[in-house]
Amino acid sequence: MLRLENVVKTFGGVVATDHVSLDFPDGSLSAVIGPNGAGKTTLFNLITGHLVPDSGRILLGDQDIAGMEPARIVRKGVGRAFQVASIFPTMTVEQALMAAVASHVHMSEHLLSAFPPPSVRQRAEELVELLGMGGVARLLCSNISHGDQKLLDIGLALALEPRVLLLDEPTAGMGPEERWQMIRTVRRLWEQGRMTLVFIEHDMDIVFEVSQTISVLRYGAVLAQGTADEIRSNPEVIEAYLGTENYEEQPA
Repeated sequence: MLRLENVVKTFGGVVATDHVSLDFPDGSLSAVIGPNGAGKTTLFNLITGHLVPDSGRILLGDQDIAGMEPARIVRKGVGRAFQVASIFPTMTVEQALMAAVASHVHMSEHLLSAFPPPSVRQRAEELVELLGMGGVARLLCSNISHGDQKLLDIGLALALEPRVLLLDEPTAGMGPEERWQMIRTVRRLWEQGRMTLVFIEHDMDIVFEVSQTISVLRYGAVLAQGTADEIRSNPEVIEAYLGTENYEEQPA
């Protein structure tokens, strides 16, 4: 479904993405990990068109999307939720989801309508139920908890019906219990939608528990890719990342 072939991105003399080749099969659930500055967020920015690679290909199915405008990549089926939630603070949760749905189905004239088309309202209500946000659906987005804001950001991405969903640190800023609640919700969304889901995460307990495959980046290059057991026992990964006293990372 999503494949990167020898992708290179430099900033001046710094190689941020060094001939990265990765494969995320259709319907897979994958994590991307690595130390601070490994190039994880840069990788997502390249996939979504916010950065243009210097060379290499980014294939969505059989189509090379490298260098396309971000809006066009979204229309091709790539959705993304960010580390810092991007929400509509003056709208309710339900209104924000309706606005996202209306935009996706080319009914932008109804973005702020008090009476959206029934199909738009129905899809928004389905997303509210899917996300388990019924209790906060009528609250302003700015008044819901940090965890619910992160969840809403995922919902806004889901409103675009992506074939590939990228989640940048979905549990960032959460306590231990809230983190596990979030990741269980993410896994449930993946199981129900069967999309290709790729997430950046620094909590190794979460990564090893839920990921089918794990890609490890270091200095912009792929250090390893494999199952949780393969990554956990890889000597190079242990030395470069897992074996440090504190492998809590900052955004790439």
